[in-house]
Amino acid sequence: MTRILIVDDEKNIREVVKEYCSISGYETDEAADGFEALDYIRKNIYDCVVLDIMMPRMDGFTTCREIKKMVSVPVIMLSARQDEYDKLLGFEIGVDDYVVKPFSPKELMARIRVVMERGRQVEKKIMRFDGLVIDVLARTVTVDGEKAALTPKEIDLLIYLASNPNVAMSRQKLLEEVWNYDYFGDDRTVDTHVKMLRHNLGAYRDRIVTVRGMGYKFEA
Repeated sequence: MTRILIVDDEKNIREVVKEYCSISGYETDEAADGFEALDYIRKNIYDCVVLDIMMPRMDGFTTCREIKKMVSVPVIMLSARQDEYDKLLGFEIGVDDYVVKPFSPKELMARIRVVMERGRQVEKKIMRFDGLVIDVLARTVTVDGEKAALTPKEIDLLIYLASNPNVAMSRQKLLEEVWNYDYFGDDRTVDTHVKMLRHNLGAYRDRIVTVRGMGYKFEA
């Protein structure tokens, strides 16, 4: 189910956006300021964040910066101002789209769909899990900004596991999908590669979890 976080200090704005999200089949959470929004981000996974600029306690720009440090999620900024500086600053800090109040709810829904689809296309190429970044096209993996020295098969294994997050994979399944052939007999080659991969992932080694009696899964 697609989930949207609506962040605005105006309750009526939140209710309108929530209503239209519901019509579109989206689940929603509401936050009245940046601090509440960050708390929701820590506890949930969202497909898009609709974020107002002018809010008490923490403005939208600061909130967006903090969100982008934590997760890779599309952010649509709402503002009552049409100041070009605001738009430029928003795009510089990672805002995906910018909507001026008063806005058409239908247009906002269309923009939400566009940024989510764009985000999904990017996610297929670059996967981020905190400080672990997997660039599928470049076939590179960085750990807290440092390039990890992985073998080609370790990269194949990591990409496959990370592309199927939280799904338990048997050793036989991994051999078929990563090594591209049916393998009968000794499947310890998977265990060996997982051991090396974990070592090279450093602080993120625990992302690859052993499923007792079966195989492994990548915890996202």
